Amino acid sequence: MQAIWDVIIHTYAFLAVIPVVPFLIIYFVHNTVTGDKKKALRLSMDITTPLLILCVAALFNDIFDKTFGFYGILLFMLIGWGLLGNLQFRTKGKLDMKRITRAVWRVGFFVMGVMYVLLMVIAIGQRLFT
Repeated sequence: MQAIWDVIIHTYAFLAVIPVVPFLIIYFVHNTVTGDKKKALRLSMDITTPLLILCVAALFNDIFDKTFGFYGILLFMLIGWGLLGNLQFRTKGKLDMKRITRAVWRVGFFVMGVMYVLLMVIAIGQRLFT
């Protein structure tokens, strides 16, 4: 049982450290099976987002020697969810939770992608020059 758990942990660690790999695998497999590039892109974004969130949180914690990276990301996502919900309620008079959640999740993908690259460059620079 421990061996299975170790394989799962190492597989997740590899996929989280290099989130481009699962993104490309999911995109090409889904695109090959269904032929729908839009759905393949959306699915790969949705699945890669949690990997990016955890990786960015770990990088933030490591670079700044803090422990609230994940909670900070979660806080910003919740604030974004609330702001989008407020905007939607004021413009349409009702809330579409699925649409708001999807928007926050996909914006989170792009923000986490940029933060991943930025924090990875900073982390590599710290390791090289210290």
